[in-house]
Amino acid sequence: MQIKKDRRLLAHVPDPTGERSTSDRRGWKDSKKETDADPKEWVERQKKGVRYMSDFKVKLTLMNGTVIEGRCIDISDTGILIRFQNDEDYAWCKQEKKATLKFHIPPGAMPEGHETRFKIAANKVRWIDESRQIAFQFIEDLKTFKRRHRDRYLLTMSAASLGLVSLCVVLMRAESVIYFKYNAILYLYSLIAAMFLLSRYFFGMLYKPVPIDPDFTPSVTVIIPCFNEEEWIQTTILSCFDQDYPPDKLKVIVVDDCSTDHSVEKIREIVEELTEQEDARYDVKHRLKYFVQEQNAGKRAALVRGVENTDTDLVMFVDSDSFLDPYAVRNLVQPFKEPKMGGCAGRCDVANTYTNSLTKMQSVRYYIAFRIMKAAEGYFDAVTCLSGPLSCYRRDIVMHYKDAWINQKFLGHKATFGDDRAMTNFVLRHHQCTYQDTAVCSTIVPKAHRVFLKQQMRWKRSWLRESLTAGEFMWRKEPFAMINFYIGLVVPMLAPAIVVYNLMIVPFTQHIFPKTFLLGLLLMSMMMSIAQLFFRKSSTWLFGFWFCVYYEVVLLWQMPIAWFTFWKSTWGTRMTPSDVKAKEKRDEKKKKKMKAREQN
Repeated sequence: MQIKKDRRLLAHVPDPTGERSTSDRRGWKDSKKETDADPKEWVERQKKGVRYMSDFKVKLTLMNGTVIEGRCIDISDTGILIRFQNDEDYAWCKQEKKATLKFHIPPGAMPEGHETRFKIAANKVRWIDESRQIAFQFIEDLKTFKRRHRDRYLLTMSAASLGLVSLCVVLMRAESVIYFKYNAILYLYSLIAAMFLLSRYFFGMLYKPVPIDPDFTPSVTVIIPCFNEEEWIQTTILSCFDQDYPPDKLKVIVVDDCSTDHSVEKIREIVEELTEQEDARYDVKHRLKYFVQEQNAGKRAALVRGVENTDTDLVMFVDSDSFLDPYAVRNLVQPFKEPKMGGCAGRCDVANTYTNSLTKMQSVRYYIAFRIMKAAEGYFDAVTCLSGPLSCYRRDIVMHYKDAWINQKFLGHKATFGDDRAMTNFVLRHHQCTYQDTAVCSTIVPKAHRVFLKQQMRWKRSWLRESLTAGEFMWRKEPFAMINFYIGLVVPMLAPAIVVYNLMIVPFTQHIFPKTFLLGLLLMSMMMSIAQLFFRKSSTWLFGFWFCVYYEVVLLWQMPIAWFTFWKSTWGTRMTPSDVKAKEKRDEKKKKKMKAREQN
């Protein structure tokens, strides 16, 4: 998506002088003052006014029956700007006050769920003769239109489908009870896996985010660790600074970990631009700082340096290729009204969803992982991973564990990745950790299978290491959270062996086609896809099926490899010092082999 830039560099930051308003002229049409509006309603109205650059055909039926065509220039939930190809069509449209517009929003032009056909009435509001452009305001916004004409049917269909799939899973597990005596281990695993899956979806459905309290605004510092991220770092910094949050309560610190590209220059560029344009109004010099590490010390050291250089109540960690929603900070701090709350994770969406099939699969996977799986843990305030793209902690807790975090070792090997899971374990041991679905960021995901597989291997190694660590204290948590955690630890570890048994050993030794097992996999993938359709109503929902197939065929087999290579410290997706050393070793081995061949 390409959001149309506001003329103001910091359009969402409340102005201390009162000269500027954060109201969007397209999104806010109410006579009520901003301060009198319900916070949830206020945010919703503002988001409706966000304009997205696009280019698709629009058919207009004028009041006199004339049908003409134009091209969309930008569009929001409340209106559209259309350019006409010739003077005649422009003249016809300019004479009319209203028109009926027919158009199809292509995938990726607006947030997921908007990619559908519309036939909607609109009023003409302004025109530009030089470029033959006319702006229309919809009679009803697109979200309301979708809710009336499409979403209610999708909601009914997906809810019924989810219920049917859940019933099928329960009936299949009844079979496991009947045949339990013939293979106790296999059918016990089947029952446990089904219970785990259904319970996650059940508690995920029950979850509700903490509502916004406008008066609760603790001081926050957003810390962005950066390493070789020249392409996205400026967008990340701007999204973190341009927040609908009291300016005197929000700081941003960027720590570059000795990047070898032009990241530092890009950081300096955006800091200087913000300082030059907005320092007088928003005190940028004291609220936006950046540091460059003397030597590459890793992501954890970069984050700790940021924490040490601030004094706010909360610290928020944001990856350098993640972009915050303007209301992310305000939403993410809300759970900390609870004194026992030590950390909170926000929702992470995929920014480059429509690049290819792989990114579409990841989009479904990310949404279900956060909105269902993490929300289910958040229901019990026992989230086991406050994810790196967007997470928040009490600063005093991070300071207490900073040395142990930086110097963490596992079976004698230094832990270089999995920083988010490691810090979560430190916090969760004695505090609560939750999830806030209304705090949203978007991140860039791998578009090439090679890079994606390396990322997944790294994640599995850190999951294995930190899950074993969490197992030491999770038994003290709420019973449902405790049971789900240990089941969630055992099921993935045994999954490769179960697949081998059902798809290889049984068919070849007992000559039985594994239809029941395959049907179970189908139901699992259906549940994931239909849940995506139920919550998001996005056209990507079908890729949930393909992700489950991809997982069983490819990703599942990374788990045994992770067991025996947990000590590896390479990232695989970027050239960290560990990756450079590993590459040098591989090159040295190749040279030795070449010399040996030449000698032979």
